[in-house]
Amino acid sequence: MGKLDFITIAIIGANIVFSLKGFNDFSFFEKHKFNIGGIRRGEQSRMLSAGFLHVDEMHLFFNMFTLYFFAHQVIMHLGTVNFLIVYFGSLLVGNLLSFYFHKDEYHYSAVGASGAVTGVLYAAILLNPDMNLMLFFIPIPIPGYVFGIGYLLYSIYGMKNRVGNIGHDAHFGGAIGGYVITLILASWLFTENTFLVILLAIPIVLLYVMRKTGHI
Repeated sequence: MGKLDFITIAIIGANIVFSLKGFNDFSFFEKHKFNIGGIRRGEQSRMLSAGFLHVDEMHLFFNMFTLYFFAHQVIMHLGTVNFLIVYFGSLLVGNLLSFYFHKDEYHYSAVGASGAVTGVLYAAILLNPDMNLMLFFIPIPIPGYVFGIGYLLYSIYGMKNRVGNIGHDAHFGGAIGGYVITLILASWLFTENTFLVILLAIPIVLLYVMRKTGHI
């Protein structure tokens, strides 16, 4: 973790340039952010462009810092091209899920690379089952899969209760994207890490059941 590959530098650079432009140009920000009304008018490019905009410097830093820590794990196991498939696939799946949950909220808007970054994080967890994470507020190592399951469960809670000004659905969708795409690209995980694959599927199944039964 924590190694900068060229493609990671390029993605971080693109996020910084695009976000800085958005910080200082309101019309640019409004044109490219994720917005239900805009997308329903046919502006599907917002599904991609919103992933390179951020609300402020801290939002940008946190996403890029997380990407910096986990991107190399995915690149090392899957290669650069497949990493890009995971990154952009997770970004799009995250925004598609957000669109699905908010399709009738014409003014709903969101920005950020969180869906893509969460997808990369979940891909890294799948590819490196022995990964341990250190969180600022918990001074002991946490197994990656425990963090993954806990984060998705919290995202479900956040979606259900509209906790904070956070796109929990985009985060969850990004995780789904990273999970599914990684398993497609690395099908050996079904046999080598079967237990982990099943564990990480539990929150996804739970969200599906809750949606079908009208609990979210």
